[in-house]
Amino acid sequence: MRSIELFAGAGGLAMGIHLAGFMSDAVIEWDKWACDTIRENQRRGNPLVAGWPLHEQDVRLFDFSSIKGELELVAGGPPCQPFSLGGKHKAHSDKRDMFPTTIDTVRQLRPKAFLVENVKGLTRAAFANYLQYTILQLSYPDLARSSDENWLEHLSRLEKEKTSGKLDGLIYDVIFRVVNAADYGIPQRRERVFIVGFRHDLGVRWSFPETTHSLDGLLYSQWISGEYWDHHKISRTKRGTAHGKHKDRVEKLRQIDAADLKKPWRTVRDALRGLPDPRNEAHPTSHNNHIFQPGARIYAGHTGSPLDFPAKTLKAGDHGVPGGENMLVTPDGDARYFTVRESARLQTFPDSYVFHGSWTETMRQLGNAVPVALAHIMAAGIAGKLIESETQRLTTKIRQAA
Repeated sequence: MRSIELFAGAGGLAMGIHLAGFMSDAVIEWDKWACDTIRENQRRGNPLVAGWPLHEQDVRLFDFSSIKGELELVAGGPPCQPFSLGGKHKAHSDKRDMFPTTIDTVRQLRPKAFLVENVKGLTRAAFANYLQYTILQLSYPDLARSSDENWLEHLSRLEKEKTSGKLDGLIYDVIFRVVNAADYGIPQRRERVFIVGFRHDLGVRWSFPETTHSLDGLLYSQWISGEYWDHHKISRTKRGTAHGKHKDRVEKLRQIDAADLKKPWRTVRDALRGLPDPRNEAHPTSHNNHIFQPGARIYAGHTGSPLDFPAKTLKAGDHGVPGGENMLVTPDGDARYFTVRESARLQTFPDSYVFHGSWTETMRQLGNAVPVALAHIMAAGIAGKLIESETQRLTTKIRQAA
């Protein structure tokens, strides 16, 4: 199955897609540092990126006519600053809004499916009309905005097309959902919007993969069974007690059969298992990008991520890392920055994958990335439906020929 990746960044989404069985016809990213990261891993022979046709350029300038034949998947995470809680909230009036480019690409390439990722802020009430506008444009990409229309006029025309019930032309069945990465085994409470569409003629009926992990599972393993602490060889005297806001929930969990619970959320401690403390100058250098960065401090609104809970969302920031959020806080209250390697683990990049650039640049790449494992889960679900659809088509063709 063939795919292209737009706004690829350091390659998290593209790697997950590759692991799901797709082969890239083009991986497009304009940022030099992110492209240098991919090129460095290609130079090292990393099998996840070895064959990628990387294009360091603006997606808007890419010649999509070079992509021949039918494409199974278009995927990408358009720049999120127009919708981010930490951004300027300009949405469609922000020149960084790349949803129009994404829609143009779908219109031109007519893939069997697409996968788009963005920040949770896209679902805020202030952006409700624009989100609806985006979904309708992806549903009816051939119904492009004319030069004499503003976006609200175009939205009105798309709404009329939707309610008409017509099924002519290029149409996609589109759904979206806010997904918490922690619910899929990612050691990070990272909430993102995923938008998935299948070409209507394929007859695909798809829903998001079922979640596999839960807060209840974590609380049970920590404060009832004790399996979490036993696994990490933490003595009873150092385990502490359940956090105040979780005490009542823990008591209710005592009445529940553990077999009815999903797997425990993965924590920072789980993710960093096996990595030495970077503050120890004698720590092994065999771990790429695992260098201590001084200067971390806790202050109002920036309290870091507790060791025995999934990390807070890693952030990129407009001008580097927003200090207090990309921190680890130990049970005794000590705080330090996550190293690049630790952050890569929280984003489920393999340890063999190295990041190119300064600490600020590499942390920006990681803050903007899609967790590799989450991308794999989503892409594998899409791949399964595409294979099922193609199998049904071939079976029907054989029966008709018999």
